[in-house]
Amino acid sequence: MKTMLKGLLAALLLSLSLGVSSIAMAQNIAPININTADAELLAELPGIGPSRAAAIIEERDNNGTFVDADDLTRVSGIGPATVDQMRDQVTVNE
Repeated sequence: MKTMLKGLLAALLLSLSLGVSSIAMAQNIAPININTADAELLAELPGIGPSRAAAIIEERDNNGTFVDADDLTRVSGIGPATVDQMRDQVTVNE
């Protein structure tokens, strides 16, 4: 009985670890284009909520597209630390 229980627990742990691995792999999504994304998509970036997403779009509309991620510091409330958090999650390519 103990051997059977150990086997079931081992199978459960293996299943859980495979499930967690697949979730982590699903997190690898394409970068968000900050020059074309809408507010809803921009708000998914770390440190960016609905109000900052709207500010990104306003800055983009008023002053032109972003050349690189560091250009996000043109937006009030977005500093270098915030840009560093999202650097690998954004792109400016059309």
